[in-house]
Amino acid sequence: MGAPDLELAIDWAASEGWNPGLGDLNAFLAADPEGFLAGVLNGEPVTSISAVRYGESYGFIGFYICRKSLRGKGYGLATWTRAIQHLEGRTIGLDGVIDQQDNYRKSGFQLAHRNIRMGGLATADTPMDPRLSPLGLGIFASVRDYDRSFFPDDRTEFLKVWCAPNAATRRGFVFMEDGKLMGYGVIRQCQEGFKIGPLFADTPEVADSLFRALAGQVKGQTVYLDIPEPNQHAQDLAQRYDLSAEFETARMYKGPAPSLPLDRTYGITTFELG
Repeated sequence: MGAPDLELAIDWAASEGWNPGLGDLNAFLAADPEGFLAGVLNGEPVTSISAVRYGESYGFIGFYICRKSLRGKGYGLATWTRAIQHLEGRTIGLDGVIDQQDNYRKSGFQLAHRNIRMGGLATADTPMDPRLSPLGLGIFASVRDYDRSFFPDDRTEFLKVWCAPNAATRRGFVFMEDGKLMGYGVIRQCQEGFKIGPLFADTPEVADSLFRALAGQVKGQTVYLDIPEPNQHAQDLAQRYDLSAEFETARMYKGPAPSLPLDRTYGITTFELG
């Protein structure tokens, strides 16, 4: 898929209630321009899937959709098989909706942990804290290096677009203390409301400050935070700001599961690309 095809897949994702971001397309294509596949029937796209490659060892599957009127005919499975082939030799991750998890297990995927989408009205004010600053070009190298421990392989090209300063539909903040980066986060406008992701932080206090900085940008509007269920501090943060559970996914891996710092992961970047 090129950009026009991926726009269609994003529209399909919106119709499924997945609520993609308005400015996601360019960041997604930057991650892997060859990582978005479509199944075509009689000249019309009928299925979509992302099989995005990161570095040399990791891949992530998302956007797995078949047009509702054509489900149950094997078209989705054919697209799925092609995506798995595209990522052969890599550990593959995905965030599976509940009704597909048994099918993923049949393909060799194993449960790592649950993720929960939390949502509600943004009530926090951006704190007046000199340790907080907007995510700009001058800090990008530090953000890239900090991000690396939270993801199984390199995703520099994706981050360049995801964290771009002054983007129309997103904002980012970093938390620096004594010259050390201790966390960062991004908020972006979506089909409905705003999603915060990623939200990575060394301590619960840093995560709280970053959350308030991000949510404060859209006070009075709906915000969403996709938290890994094992992180109790992330659950506490969501409850503290009156966010409630909306749905869940299962993070599953085919191949050796990476060891990631879930205790410092307060918001997953995106269910579509990991």
